[in-house]
This record gives sequence, structure tokens and C-alpha cells, in this order.
Amino acid sequence: MENIVIPAINMAVIAPEVILSLFAMALLLINVFVKGESKAYLGYLSIAGIVVTLFSVVSGWGCPAEGFSGTIVQDNFAIFFKVIFLIAAAMSILITDRYLEREGCNQGEIYPLILFATVGMMLMAAGTDLMTIFLGLEVLSVSLYILAGFNRGSLKSNEAGLKYFLLGAFSTGFLLYGMALTYGATGTTKVAKIAAFIAQAGINSSNLMLLAGMLLMATGFAFKVAAAPFHMWTPDVYEGAPTPMTAFMSVGPKAAGFAAFLRVFLVALPALKAEWTWLVWVLAVLTMTIGNITALYQQNIKRMLAYSSIAHAGYVLVGFVAGNAVGTAGILFYMLSYAFMNIGAFAIIILVGKKGEENNNVSDYAGFGYKHPILGIAMCIFLFSLAGIPPAAGFIGKFYLFSGAIQAGYIWLAVIGVLNSAASVYYYLRVMVFMYFKESTEEFGWVKLSPAFILCLLIAVAGVLIPGVLPGVFLDLAQKALFM
Repeated sequence: MENIVIPAINMAVIAPEVILSLFAMALLLINVFVKGESKAYLGYLSIAGIVVTLFSVVSGWGCPAEGFSGTIVQDNFAIFFKVIFLIAAAMSILITDRYLEREGCNQGEIYPLILFATVGMMLMAAGTDLMTIFLGLEVLSVSLYILAGFNRGSLKSNEAGLKYFLLGAFSTGFLLYGMALTYGATGTTKVAKIAAFIAQAGINSSNLMLLAGMLLMATGFAFKVAAAPFHMWTPDVYEGAPTPMTAFMSVGPKAAGFAAFLRVFLVALPALKAEWTWLVWVLAVLTMTIGNITALYQQNIKRMLAYSSIAHAGYVLVGFVAGNAVGTAGILFYMLSYAFMNIGAFAIIILVGKKGEENNNVSDYAGFGYKHPILGIAMCIFLFSLAGIPPAAGFIGKFYLFSGAIQAGYIWLAVIGVLNSAASVYYYLRVMVFMYFKESTEEFGWVKLSPAFILCLLIAVAGVLIPGVLPGVFLDLAQKALFM
């Protein structure tokens, strides 16, 4: 009789995901059985769960391990991205309760959905098997579809959820089909074994099945990170979704998409680097240019930041094209700093906004800097960082992304990136011009700061300024997180 061998299961590798999932499930039950109008306590419990998970995540730094037959890994790369996801989730939760009360859609389900989405992101970053990455992507995507359409009383939110669902499902088909073709060409779904098989068998771009798999996976990942020309869903979804969820979607899922994108292409497909490098080069140029040019004439500030988000995906793709240690470390640093500056900007948008997502035009910020000086200064800090102006963290991030491209010989790509960054200054400065140089038509008396908002803004400002002034510590951590 043949012996059945049960493989060793290292639960410590997925301890953060298990902890956060347990908190999310507990919040669902608490929301059902604990009656009451206010759901703020669920937000505080969510923050507690994120803090506990964060301790579990950082405890694994410098102690690489793998589990479940090598389909998931605990390495510094995954840990760095998990910290970004948890920070983005925590900051988004801090600005959620006030918004939900104002809009009259304060259902408690939103908090466990954010936690489940974060679990999906963590699985994507830690996955070393195509199926694990896909599992994480689906957990993330289903949660985001609901979060985008969470305000059921808003037609724009309903439209955002439906558009995101239909286009997201369509793009997922591309990604899954690409994974299937890659498996058909190599006989494995583990990223390291794919690379080993390609090297051993001497497979190259002449293998049409593998090449088609690479192209389809690139298409799926490009949609997830909102890279042009697969970006068309972004402005409508970002504008229609509840603003805290827009902030969350603009940071967390984008970082998760890049984490999976990097691991699959740099680890599994280095033999096809010559083929996918030019593809990502084109994507980077299109994404930066389309995002910035379209943002120039946007009147709605959420749509402006949506196109800005597309442009920032293009900057990150510049580091991807470089494919060296400087460019990849620049990606990690940039995604961390982007979390602070983008969620901070959306926090100000929530404060300035009115019920029904009114007051979201750039012109509605006229005189805001004088009526609320501290908030005006905070908004300027976030916009300066997004524009890449020193001493904000955004400048350091772009500097390393473009430096990586120059070191790798992609000088024209770096030049295009710098020109795009310079063009973006216009639409960021336009907001500041209205804040300080236009006559105020509002008293902004409804702008009230809660302790949660104050904490979120303090974290965001610190996260923008400290890495900008003292980047060495964070860049050192990013370099230690590389799997290259």
C-alpha cells in the first residue's frame, strides 16, 4: 500500500493574512449582532487588527521562509509591500467614518471589505505561484467591486461599481488565459520553476505559446495598475466611488499589481526580457503622457487625481523598464511615498466636499488656503510631492526611478519622464492658485476636523516630508527588500 505523505505546512508564512482575515470575519459578526446607529467602533477595531497584523508582518523581516510547497513566500520584498498595503488601509479607514455619516451610507460592512481587500493584496505580493497570485487578485477584486459601488443611494457610485466589475472581469480573463498559456508552455505555475524550465529547455520568443502568455499577462497587470491604453475605467470609477475608497483604490491595488507584475516578469520571465522591456517602455510613455495631458483640462479634482494616478503608474513603469537594482528600489520607495501623498490629498478632498459629492471642482477651492491655513499647507505639501518638487518624498522617488533608467541606458525614456513630470506641475499648481489667489465664494464652515482625520493627516504629512528629507533609511530598506 502506497504511503500518503502530507507536506509540511508552515502556517507562520501566512500568519499576517490569517490574523487580518480573522479580524475581518469577527467584524462581520459584530456588525450583525451589535445594534446601533454609529459604526465608528468598527473602524477602531479594524485599525487594531491592522496594527496587530503589522507587528506580525515586520517580525518576519530578514527571516525568509516559504510555505505550502513553495507557492507563497515570506521575504523582504513581500513584507515591504505588505507594510504599504496596511498603511493604505489604515489611513483610508481613518477618513471613512466621517464621510459615510455625511453621505448617509454608514453600513458597517465597509470595514471588513477593506480588510479582505488588504488580505488579497498581501497574497499577491507574497505569491510565488501564478495560482496564488490569481487567488489574491480575486479576493482583492471582488472586495473592490463592492467598495466602488458601496454608496447604493448614489447613481455615480452604482455606475462605478458596475463599470469596474465588467471591465475588471474582462481583464481578469486576459490574465488567467496568459497564466494558462504559460503553464502550457512550461508545465509549471511556480515563478522560479518557470524561469528554470525556460533556461534549461532553451525556450525563447520563438515559442508562440509562451510569448502569447507573456503578452496576455502583461495586459492583465496593465489593467490592474491603470496603465494606458488599459486605463479607461480609472477616471469614471475614481470619480463615482466613495472618496475614501477612491483613495484606497488609487494606492493599495496599484501597489499590489506592481508587486505581482515585478515578481512574475523579473523572476519567471527574465529570458524574455528583451521582448517585454520594449513593451513596458511603450506602456510607460503612453501612460505618463496620456495621464498628464488629460489631467491638464480636468475641472473635477477627483478626475484630475485619477489621471494623475495614471501618470504616476507611468513613472513606476520607468523603473520597471530599467530592471536594475536602482530602478526596482525606486519603485518600492515610490509606492510607499505615493501612499502618503495621495491618501493625504484625498483626505482634504473629503473635508472640502459636501453631501452628494458636491464641491469637488478645482474652482471650489477658491480661498480655501486662507480660510483653513493649516489644511491649505497640508494640501500644498501633498501636491508638491505629487509634482515631484523637493524636499518632498515624491521628488526622491522620481529621482531614483529616472536614475535607474539612465543607468540601464534608457536615457530618452528618462527624458520623457522628466518632461511629463514638469508638465504635471501645471495642474497641481492650478489647485494652489485657486486656494490662495482666487476670491473665496465659500466660508468653508462645514470643514470640521475629527481626531481620526487629524491622525491621518499627521501620518500623511510625516510620510511625505520625512522620507523626502531623510531618504537614506527608506531607500536602504527598499534595497534590502529586492529579490534580485
